[in-house]
Amino acid sequence: MAPIEQSPEATKVMEDKLPRKFRFERLTRRNSGFWLRWSNMDVKDYGTTDAGGDLSANDRIESLELVPTHLTESRGPKVDRFPTSDFPDRLAEQVSYGPGGVRGIISNPYCFGAAFLASLGGFSFGYDQGVISVINVMPQFHETYTRLDPEASSAAFWKGFMTGMLELGAFLGCFGFPSLADRISRKWAISVVALIFNIGAIMQTAAPNYAVLVAGRTITGVGVGTLALGAPLYISEISVPELRGALLVLESLAIMVSAVSLGIGIHFFPYSPRWLALVSRKDDSLASLAKLRRLPRTDNRVLTEWHGILAEAEVQKLFLEKAHPGLSGLRREFATWMDLFKRKAWRRTAVGIGVAFFQQFSGVNAFIYYAPTLFTALGQKDLSLILAGTLNIGQMFAVIMAFFIIDKVGRRQLAIWGAVAMGLPYVFIAILYGLYSYDWLAHPAAGWAAVAMAYLYILGYGVSYSSLGWVLPSEVYSTAQRSKGAALSTAVNWISNCIVGIATPPMIEDAGFGTYVFFACMCLLAVIWAYFLVPETKGKTLEELDEILNDNAGKEEHEIMRGVAAEATTWKPPLQQTA
Repeated sequence: MAPIEQSPEATKVMEDKLPRKFRFERLTRRNSGFWLRWSNMDVKDYGTTDAGGDLSANDRIESLELVPTHLTESRGPKVDRFPTSDFPDRLAEQVSYGPGGVRGIISNPYCFGAAFLASLGGFSFGYDQGVISVINVMPQFHETYTRLDPEASSAAFWKGFMTGMLELGAFLGCFGFPSLADRISRKWAISVVALIFNIGAIMQTAAPNYAVLVAGRTITGVGVGTLALGAPLYISEISVPELRGALLVLESLAIMVSAVSLGIGIHFFPYSPRWLALVSRKDDSLASLAKLRRLPRTDNRVLTEWHGILAEAEVQKLFLEKAHPGLSGLRREFATWMDLFKRKAWRRTAVGIGVAFFQQFSGVNAFIYYAPTLFTALGQKDLSLILAGTLNIGQMFAVIMAFFIIDKVGRRQLAIWGAVAMGLPYVFIAILYGLYSYDWLAHPAAGWAAVAMAYLYILGYGVSYSSLGWVLPSEVYSTAQRSKGAALSTAVNWISNCIVGIATPPMIEDAGFGTYVFFACMCLLAVIWAYFLVPETKGKTLEELDEILNDNAGKEEHEIMRGVAAEATTWKPPLQQTA
């Protein structure tokens, strides 16, 4: 059918051709004077129309169609308005479901429950963090694995190597998760990697020698790394905009507070609506979204957000076809990874991998993995284990604080001032260590001052980079690059973690106060990086970040979306009566 102009003659033609009963999900009025019939979904109780009669689950429309408003002024009591000029952009507009923070969580317990369960992936890493520092100084552990005995040659290296293998496994696991999650869904991918984690945990528990222990930690690391990527990805895709930052903090909180529960329990919650749209399960996508929002499918906010999700999925497919025509399989997979390093995406990548790098090179795991060793070096040998435990408790309370403030303060401010809050304690520790480490017993006040600085550091880290390392990578990448970008950021996080874990014991042994000077310099670099590169993403939908960063990647995606809308205005397949 040719495009029809808004004229009396055209209107008469349409009146003659329109069937008595229409097949559409809803009619959406546009400022151009047209109503948009949009969706190839089965209709389920979406109301009535004066001209078309009741809509039923059997009614179906196969595409987009524009109908002159002369014929449709009274159709449907509920409409949403989308101006023609920015129609593609408005598909991804901010949809508000109510307040953020604790009030928002209380009003949406189902979404919180799904996010909380997914965040238990962080527990797998948090448990290792909590116990490895104590195990590393246990005499029984040294008796079983003699390479790690402090009296043995190169014990510091082998301790760091064993500790760092978990992070190396996590680094390797990150690269396989995006394809797995896109192929079998976020839910099933999380279950698979939870199983991998448990296999590695069993190997560590039963390890008869050092080699099996290291192999078990590496396999466990594959599970830990993919869970650390999968949980934020799932949470970011199911959360309402007002709660996304707070719910992503649950990952950090879970690190501080179980894989079997996660692998089984995740199936009691819905699939990601975005993934369902990506694999063309559009009806299931709407059902999942309505269930997560605890609202009926007919709610205008749910429909608006759902339309944005459908548009995003279509744009992602078209973007890949446009960016890499003729490529498929492994060649396309490799090409999409390389897209992250192109000039047009450099700032997104710099933010995504930068926050992962500085999260680890701020030195947090130098404290967490080797806290008893560090406190012994600061003159607190007798209390080193107790201080190590209370250090972790302090971080837990700081992460809880981040849960309440991250969506109020914003990501950019936390990135800048969090780095300052971490760097200053390092400076004081380095000064105290350089002046008094030759005889801590003679200067107990200096030793306790250094311990106090360690606690201030961990509080600053817990409030800021502990959460930012998971929040920013889930928000900053463009639609087409989000999955690969988040995977790259997580991989950088783990390889940085691995390097810090391996290097810290020799640094403490050989560099002395230089260890703290090094980490202070890293925090200074983090301040510079955050000031010049990190945008404010607070309260924005994932799609709106394209406009904030104002780069070529976002513009190209919007052009593709405009093309989708433009094609819809000329494609007019006939409506067919459904029996």
